[in-house]
Amino acid sequence: MSDFVISMYDKTQYEAGPKAKMDVINFLKKSDFKSIIFYFNGAQKAELISVKQVLWDIPREIKKQKMQNVLFQYPAFNKRTNNKIIDEVKRKDGAQVFLLLHDVESLRLHRDEPEYIAEEIAFFNKSDGIIAHNEEMVKWLKQEGVVKPIVSLGIFDYDNPQSMVEHNKYEGTVCFAGNLGKSEFLKKIDSEVPFYLYGPNQAANYPENINYLGSYSPEELPKYLKQSFGLIWDGDSLTECNGIFGEYLRYNNPHKASLYLSSGLPVIIWKQAALASFVEQNGLGISINSLTELDKVMSNMTEEKYQEMCKNVRAIGQKIRKGYYIETAVQKLLEMN
Repeated sequence: MSDFVISMYDKTQYEAGPKAKMDVINFLKKSDFKSIIFYFNGAQKAELISVKQVLWDIPREIKKQKMQNVLFQYPAFNKRTNNKIIDEVKRKDGAQVFLLLHDVESLRLHRDEPEYIAEEIAFFNKSDGIIAHNEEMVKWLKQEGVVKPIVSLGIFDYDNPQSMVEHNKYEGTVCFAGNLGKSEFLKKIDSEVPFYLYGPNQAANYPENINYLGSYSPEELPKYLKQSFGLIWDGDSLTECNGIFGEYLRYNNPHKASLYLSSGLPVIIWKQAALASFVEQNGLGISINSLTELDKVMSNMTEEKYQEMCKNVRAIGQKIRKGYYIETAVQKLLEMN
């Protein structure tokens, strides 16, 4: 009997999604977890491929394995594949299936749809236990009716092949990495703080203090992050994180936080983001209510306070680089069952 990680992702994706799932696979190999991966290639023919996976690929692959504990990286491609994976594992004698939630669509794209939420919660209750992002997500899941054991991850790990940056002096600069096409707030920033952007879909014009430095793979990107802070923000507003993805920050752990911290960068984060408490408790950066506060906050930063943050970031960043958080969460979940 063996322990497994089951994953599905889009091989064409050039963002953090596959990186997060692949890192989990690689980190749990150290705990002797084996891996099963199902792929799809973008939207083209994806529905047709998912039918084939449900009828053939998923049952064939799972049936031939001797499974004990299975961690399913949720979600897969669609409801059809999600349900097939969990149902096939549950059919095996003695097998337990746990969910690592990468995204909860009830909190993101379907947050105002009671029927969708009820259906997703019912799916979660088919599992034997869940790893959620943080305590805010745990609280929401329980309020909505999840009755299975839930463990808080704390923060996503990040397999970072680059060296951590050494901040010998506070320079008062900020970087932002991500899909720039959905980061409309960047066009509105009125600040003296130098900003450096990384990622696809940049705008044609930005304010004078903003510099675009290119788009890189998740493995390459950390070696270019040399700024004083990494920014975690979303939406089109300077005074709050808004819209679908901005509101989602109230519950999720953005993968870019792990990118920044594993690279040695303290972070600036929206005070109402779920991850803000992790940042504050561990002294990993600054939480702010509004980007209009940025000039004042950055100018008031002392060298001593900044170097203390960098020291804290290096300690947590080393844990993130080694898979500490996923290994700890999995162990807690197994002890609860």
